[in-house]
Amino acid sequence: MENYHKPFKATARGTGGKRTRNSDKKLAHFGQPPTNPKLGEKENRLVKHTRGGNIKPKLKTTSFMNLLMPSGMKKVKIRNVTETKDNRHYARQNILTKGAIVDTEAGKAKVTNRVGQDGVVNGILVK
Repeated sequence: MENYHKPFKATARGTGGKRTRNSDKKLAHFGQPPTNPKLGEKENRLVKHTRGGNIKPKLKTTSFMNLLMPSGMKKVKIRNVTETKDNRHYARQNILTKGAIVDTEAGKAKVTNRVGQDGVVNGILVK
């Protein structure tokens, strides 16, 4: 019979002893909780400072979106969120996410950007 080696497991040494962690957990690797931007009366943005001195505008509430139409870009008012592919309860709570279908003054539109990470709502008109 040939030499048989057990597959390497990251949690155990060859002798069966446990492996220890090389470094501690760092707060920089934890990430942030989801923003969940909602429809509201006024625009509310939170500016987060990131690693390297950069900033990320996080949108908390809004009532307008930049809509791409055949005639060009237009700022329109959002009435409500009709459906969301991410979570069916988000439409009920009027939470804006990428791919959400919203009802606007110009008609139905699809959100094309990551709203919580960009600070604005962009979308295209849906027929």
